Amino acid sequence: MSWLRALGIPSLFLMVSIWGAWFTFNGLWPRYRGGRIAMVSFFAGWLTTELALHHIAWQVVFTGAFVWAGALAAWPGWLGLGITLVSWAGLLRCFFAARTAEDVVEAALVDGLGADYRRRIAPELLGRLGDGLDWRQLIVPIPLRRPEVQRVRNLVYARHGSVELHCDVYHHRHMPAGAPVLLQIHGGGWVIGSKDEQGLPLMLHLAARGWVCVAVNYRLAPRATFPDPMVDLKAAIRWIREHAQEFGGDPNTLIVTGGSAGGHLAALVALTANDPAYQPGFESVDTRVDGCVAFYGVYDFVDEGRNWPHGGCRDLLEKHVMKTSLDKDRAGWERASPIYRIRPDAPPFLVIHGDRDTMVPVSEARRFAQRLRSRTPGPVVYAEIPGAQHAFEIFPSVRTTFVVHAVERYLAFLLSRDRARMDRGARAAGGQRS
Repeated sequence: MSWLRALGIPSLFLMVSIWGAWFTFNGLWPRYRGGRIAMVSFFAGWLTTELALHHIAWQVVFTGAFVWAGALAAWPGWLGLGITLVSWAGLLRCFFAARTAEDVVEAALVDGLGADYRRRIAPELLGRLGDGLDWRQLIVPIPLRRPEVQRVRNLVYARHGSVELHCDVYHHRHMPAGAPVLLQIHGGGWVIGSKDEQGLPLMLHLAARGWVCVAVNYRLAPRATFPDPMVDLKAAIRWIREHAQEFGGDPNTLIVTGGSAGGHLAALVALTANDPAYQPGFESVDTRVDGCVAFYGVYDFVDEGRNWPHGGCRDLLEKHVMKTSLDKDRAGWERASPIYRIRPDAPPFLVIHGDRDTMVPVSEARRFAQRLRSRTPGPVVYAEIPGAQHAFEIFPSVRTTFVVHAVERYLAFLLSRDRARMDRGARAAGGQRS
């Protein structure tokens, strides 16, 4: 410990305390203006808010080490201790804000589906719904795995010349027949990311309860130009229609989900059913989906609502994704924006966004959900998650667990509603024959 004493342990402890407190402060009051500042604020606040108790634990260890080494021998050390205690109080505030997600998402489901929505879920689905917190997984959030879930990796679902596009399939090891299918689309600003990194808590949870989940790669910018990703995702639906039964899936029951850029693409997939512009060479394939769960997505490239506090997203789109300016091709930018593709036959939507998101403004999600509600039969559920940053549900956390359970309840409601309609239709047809 001689090198610590040479630096002045009380002063060093004060500097470390200030550094840790800044992460807490940023988690509670993130920065939104300026593309680079917003990105730094995201990375600093993301893990802080989702792993608040973990931050307290390692800070307790470091604080104990500093106190043992003599940090309280002078006033800077006592000041550092005071700052650290205030920081811990802030981290506890982050943790309790995460716990409020349980009530918030339930209120959103009641608002969008009705106060009796749980009673309208089929009993066999209601009995399998997730509940409670798995503290073992929360304490050690990585690696993510479920023993009852099997992952089949790197299946080729489409080719473009020498380029192969791969997907992974997650399914229960017993592979029950007729399972609903979830298509997971990763984010990454349309330029990075892969099927291996995102949506895992949701996919593992649903697969453990009998779903078949398909996570896909797609062509990325700047090599790809929009709408190349959409063509790939429509091809993924074609693959699911042809191969889902091999894994116990029902190819006619399909939900699409994704986060960030994946949320944008998931929403656009849901709103462009059977659009031949995105299905070159396979126009006859039915690419309708039965619902969409969009996490913190970008819904308006044009930014007509002036939601963005900086021009970072527009620069990215112009230089790498659309490869043309908004002024030159406004119609093309609108075609690429889910908010302009809303149609009366749109499937049900669950829109989820954190109110501390510095990467994509929460006001964008509010506006998109409002327009969906005004122009589609729904149901449309909008859940604004308190204290949540961008990409909050990439790994298990308290907040992630409650949101994943809410998504499961929403999907169980949709499945129950559709099955009830099919039963009524079958009874009506039987009555007419008799």
